[in-house]
Amino acid sequence: MASELSAQLYVDGNWCSSSGDSEIISRNPAAPNEEVATFPAATVTDTEDAISASVAAQDEWAAVSSHERGSYLRDAVRIIEDEREFLSRLIVDEAGKTIGGSQGEIQRTIDLLEYYAQVARDYGGTAPPSATDGTVLFTKREPLGTAGIITPWNFPIAIPTWKIVPALVSGNTVVFKPASLSPTIASRLVDVFDRVGLPDGVLNFVPGSGSTVGDAIATSQNIDVLSFTGSTAVGEAVKRAAGETGARVQCEMGGKNPIIVDESCDLDLAVDLTISGAYSLAGQACTAASRAIVLEGAYDEYVAALKQRVEHLIVGEPGDETTDMGPKASAGGLQEDLDYIEAGEGEGATLLAGGSALDREGHFIEPTVFVDVDSEMKIAQEEIFGPILSVLSVSSFDEAVRVANDVQYGLTAAICTDRLHHAMSFIDDIETGVVKVNQKPGGVEYQMPFGGRKRSSTETFKEQGREALEFFTHQKAIYLTDGHV
Repeated sequence: MASELSAQLYVDGNWCSSSGDSEIISRNPAAPNEEVATFPAATVTDTEDAISASVAAQDEWAAVSSHERGSYLRDAVRIIEDEREFLSRLIVDEAGKTIGGSQGEIQRTIDLLEYYAQVARDYGGTAPPSATDGTVLFTKREPLGTAGIITPWNFPIAIPTWKIVPALVSGNTVVFKPASLSPTIASRLVDVFDRVGLPDGVLNFVPGSGSTVGDAIATSQNIDVLSFTGSTAVGEAVKRAAGETGARVQCEMGGKNPIIVDESCDLDLAVDLTISGAYSLAGQACTAASRAIVLEGAYDEYVAALKQRVEHLIVGEPGDETTDMGPKASAGGLQEDLDYIEAGEGEGATLLAGGSALDREGHFIEPTVFVDVDSEMKIAQEEIFGPILSVLSVSSFDEAVRVANDVQYGLTAAICTDRLHHAMSFIDDIETGVVKVNQKPGGVEYQMPFGGRKRSSTETFKEQGREALEFFTHQKAIYLTDGHV
């Protein structure tokens, strides 16, 4: 069983209350009157205390060998494995994810911990040969210092893990601000590290608003490196604020991800990939499929099959194993989706399926498809972050790639094709950080680098894989020659 702890801050190795009196109330998106937990909202003073604790712990933590740091991750895996069902159900209750999606997120968390525990055993520098006799050249990587970590609600334990863990294992201390919609599962991750005996001050947890806690982290002169995932508007503000302090900054933000469907593809596969890409997590993922760009020769058959599949999706209680799509995370998110649907109809797109909120308790909306969509329409240009798919018809493969690139985002993109030359041209010409061939746009492997282009990312360092460790470290180049001549 999980340890019993009240919903609190975690600063310098202690669970504690806030110095203020504001609260964060976490609610079940499927039953908004049901409170999951109530947290004290951290203040600027609390955040500064957390940063100070991190700074104070930094030198001692950096002196710990990477092998020993990795041992904390292996211990954390054992706890999470023992509590995976409890944690999965907590994600269902707090984030509204389906039980299958929640279980998958817990497994991803375990995989990330195991991966970085292993990488910690052999991650280091290089030793190229010197052009000078008697000289040894090598490099070494050292932590940057104190890391600020700001995460979203939609992957409430996996995204914190893939940011916090490489920061810790490379010798940095961490100040962690979770999203206010999902602080409970985030606190459980911190609790796991507390239980494995992570030294005091190495990891600090300060739930609170972005305008208070987020700003305090982003503007602190004592934050050396900052990793953010969230909306483009907030991410760009974080980048500007942190840039003034000299911190190294990494922001992963929005997406408007396409899937191209050509005449050669397996249409059943194309529809499967579209459904999975567009409607998992009710479209609330930066990697979700938002546009289907279909060549004319495949369009009619694809649209007919897509309509039939979408209309048979089961929208319901996320804890029910038969549910295909759960609720939106908030009433505000639901209203934003309805506003986009109204905008799409107003611009002349045709509503093929869905388009309405469900008349039931909770933030539920029908999975929605628009056809007769022009690339210049609002629904084809802006990130919606909901289960709303725009289908666009194009006359050629070259036009499909141009339309796919004709947005301000560049996170992920997919193509469904049986033509090798289309696949290879797509790989070369698409303007995204992640490229998928005969896979959905979302879903990435933890050992691969992850990040976008254009307004999807700051395009500094990638997340995940070994590249994540490069973001959290700087490299020394060392020249060693015997001083005895």
